[in-house]
Amino acid sequence: MPLKIALLPGDGIGPEVTAEAVRILKNVAEHAGKSLTFSTHNIGGVAIDSDGQGLPESTLEACLGANAVLLGAVGNPKFDGRVPSQRPEAALLALRQALGGYANLRPAICYAPLAKRTAFQPDKVKGADLLIIRELLGGLYFGEPRGFEASGDTAFNTLIYSRHEVERVARVAFARARERKGRVASIDKANVLECSQLWRRVVSEVAKEYPDVALEHVFVDTAAMRLATAPTSFDVMLCDNLFGDILSDQAASVAGSLGLLPSATLGGKVDLYEPVHGSAPDIAGQGLANPIGAIASAAMLLRFTAKMEKEAAEIEHAIEDALAAGARTRDLANPGERVLSTQEMGQAIEESLADVRDRRHSYHGV
Repeated sequence: MPLKIALLPGDGIGPEVTAEAVRILKNVAEHAGKSLTFSTHNIGGVAIDSDGQGLPESTLEACLGANAVLLGAVGNPKFDGRVPSQRPEAALLALRQALGGYANLRPAICYAPLAKRTAFQPDKVKGADLLIIRELLGGLYFGEPRGFEASGDTAFNTLIYSRHEVERVARVAFARARERKGRVASIDKANVLECSQLWRRVVSEVAKEYPDVALEHVFVDTAAMRLATAPTSFDVMLCDNLFGDILSDQAASVAGSLGLLPSATLGGKVDLYEPVHGSAPDIAGQGLANPIGAIASAAMLLRFTAKMEKEAAEIEHAIEDALAAGARTRDLANPGERVLSTQEMGQAIEESLADVRDRRHSYHGV
């Protein structure tokens, strides 16, 4: 049976980067003899304009009926004056909640060709390969009660976590660490927050089920400092919703650009994949966006939903090879270097993908 993928290009640069991810997915499907089907639906600001709501019922139904969802980005500054529940971003939160994915995987890798493009001295960042696992359905973003008092001059949000919510995301972190370097750094603020004290206690209990994985507890401010000074000291970082959101954006400094970072949301009815970057309305429609985050998200889709590990790895190798060959979008280019458009970068990765396949076939004598 074909793998059904619901495409939600969304706002700003979302449609541009999603198109390049689909280009690569179609290429992989053709060469692997797999059948992928795509359907496209509105979400975010474009959905508010067309349907009067950020997450139309038809979009949600299509997502729940798919095997995976690939999203571009949501957000438009023209909605900034609205209360949070009426902004495009609320549609994404509602979609995450409806799909039920609680573990958000956000890798950040320093590609060797870009080591000099990061904010670090190359020797400080070389070899950095970390995975932030963000709990996605609890904490401040979903806690109740929330809102404004009648005067409008006081606002409040509720930070709340249950044992169950912490246990399930912690197990994802330890399981992933087993397949990597065997280290988990659990991020909290247990010296101040009761929720963090529960988080630390439950994570410590789950750690006993994984004696082969080393656990350390790190205050979030210390974690931010270590990301800025010693990123190679981390393997898997386990974070709550808020801390994971902030630290995963900071981790873009390890890669060299927010446009490089992918994500996968797992554990629910349907898996959700999306680049970490936002809608970047200032460059939308100009072919300036970096599609690598979206393409790498497509590779994660193949790995986790389609169970096509070989093809996922080939895409990741193709990304690195294209960068090694000098392919650069504007966010990655040094002065004087040729700047590729969004579509040209997608094409460069597609061409590198063919080379990766040729090398593998030659190596295996096929």
